[in-house]
Parts: sequence; C-alpha cells; structure tokens
Amino acid sequence: METKRMFQQDLIDLQLTVRDEDELFEIIAERLQQKGYVNEGYLSGIKTREKGFPTGLITEHLNIALPHSDTEYIERPFIYIVRTTKPIKVKQMGDNQEMEVKDLFFLGIKEPTKQVGLLQELMLLFQNYEFVSELKQATKENDVFNLFMKQWEEVKNG
Repeated sequence: METKRMFQQDLIDLQLTVRDEDELFEIIAERLQQKGYVNEGYLSGIKTREKGFPTGLITEHLNIALPHSDTEYIERPFIYIVRTTKPIKVKQMGDNQEMEVKDLFFLGIKEPTKQVGLLQELMLLFQNYEFVSELKQATKENDVFNLFMKQWEEVKNG
C-alpha cells in the first residue's frame, strides 16, 4: 500500500472544536465509520490502544499525536489529519507524560507489517522544518492535502 494513497481530501479537518481527547476520538470514529474506513469496534479499539500505548510526540518543530488502533478495526487504509481549534491534552509516547497537541494524524493501517515504516516516514516528515512551517501556516484542507502529496512525490523520487 502506497502511503500517498492513504491521504484523502475528505479526511482533513483543520477547524475541529473539541473539549478533550475522548470527544475527538468519538467524532473521528463516527466520521470514519460513516465513510467506510473503520468498523464499529474502532472507537473502543483506539481508546484502549491509546491508553496502553500513547502516541503523543514532541518533535523539534511541532507537537503531534499519531493515534491508531489494531488492524482488525480498519476496513480501508487511511490517514486522517485533524487540527483542533484549541490544544487538547494527550499522553506522550514512551513515558506517558501529559502534553498538549493541536495536530493529530489518525493512522488506519490494515497491514501490521507496514506500521513501523509508516511511522518512520511520518517522523522524517515532521523533522523537516520547511514542511512543518508550511503545514502550520496552512488553513485550507486543500493546501494541506497538496502539501502532503508534494512531499510523498519528493520522497518517492528523491
């Protein structure tokens, strides 16, 4: 599965207002289920996994979270990009410290063997200052979509 195909223009929301992580997960799970990307077990799957294995990351240029569930809840691979209007608290990967994020990337991975590779690709992207600067400045879903498309082209051809 090519990473680039996991990005869909209708899976980007840059103005989501939520109180907390739970409300965010509920909204995203419902949207993904309506679009046929996940099955009904996804919401409890992602909440359970995030409790056991938090996905918040403090990178040099941007705090992010990469929530994902077990593959059994995924019907079609996806990456859902969400920016909340106010920071929400999540737990950090590795040490479970609380941190704040506004940018979350929900990963719908169908093949477990692809998970590590995808996480590594994304981590490299978030270490790229120019990419992160453009991402932070983007206010339109279309701009974010095109930014990721451009990056994957460069990664593939570079």
